[in-house]
Formats: sequence, structure tokens, C-alpha cells
Amino acid sequence: MNKDAQHLQANVVTIYERVGGDSFFTELINRFYERVEDDPILRPLYPEDLEPGKARLAAFLVQYWGGPDNYSQERGHPRLRQRHIPFPIGKKERDAWVAHMLSALESMKSPEYEAAQMREYFQNTATLLINRVPKS
Repeated sequence: MNKDAQHLQANVVTIYERVGGDSFFTELINRFYERVEDDPILRPLYPEDLEPGKARLAAFLVQYWGGPDNYSQERGHPRLRQRHIPFPIGKKERDAWVAHMLSALESMKSPEYEAAQMREYFQNTATLLINRVPKS
């Protein structure tokens, strides 16, 4: 990497930093899981103990948005599709997941640019994780 590229990279402020770091993502995931706990579509897809999943999702989002790479250090490459194959995810499950995540995000009152980036990511990624098609 040349010196100009190093200088530019050193001056980039990540979304992770702009929203407040780990505490933002921990709170976002807590709010998301509060919604999941009462959801008749999503709750059956999760284990009884939600805490390990909360920690993994928060660590993944921290890393994705520019924070420390603790997720990959602990779990390796995210491999999102592969990790979600065991769970039946159709449009109904995708839509419920997105609705809860966007509701949690909205409740965080994050800056609009950052919120828009996250909304787009959550919607697109959730769509990519659909692994069941409706029976015709």
C-alpha cells in the first residue's frame, strides 16, 4: 500500500465509530432480541438460551461495520449462508426478522446516513439467507 492510500485508510471513520462502537451494537441486538422473544414465527428458530446468539450477532455486526474482528478471531469466516442453512428461512421468516431489526434500529435514534446503510444491509442480507421456497 502506498503512503497516500495508508493516509486515507488511517483517516477513515467507520460506521462502527460513528454510531458509538460496541455499546451501540450491543444495545441494538438487545432490542432486536426483545422483539424476537415474543415472535411466533421467529422464536421457534432460536435455542432456548438466546444469550450466546446475542453475543455472536453483536460481535458480527461490530466487525462488519468496522470494529474489532473478534467475531472472526473466535468463529472464523462468517459464512452466513452456510451457518443459516439448518434453519428454515422463507419470505415470512425473512420479513419478520427484518421488521424486528429495523424496529430495533429505529428505536436507537442513530444518524440517518448510518441508519440507511444498516437498513439496506439488513434487508439485502436477510434476503440472501432465504433457503426455503413456498410450496406450490
